[in-house]
Amino acid sequence: MSIEKFKTIVSSCIPLPVENVDTDQIIPARFLKATTREGFGENLFRDWRYTIKKNR
Repeated sequence: MSIEKFKTIVSSCIPLPVENVDTDQIIPARFLKATTREGFGENLFRDWRYTIKKNR
């Protein structure tokens, strides 16, 4: 099985001004129990996205 070559990738990105991000923050382990590689997007940085900031 070979991987197809590509020349261009089109995607969205944002800067993440944080050093040394713990991989458990990217996808928390509790969301890695699926048997497929689908649905990760809704759980990316979940704990950061749904944490209430007290000093707004």
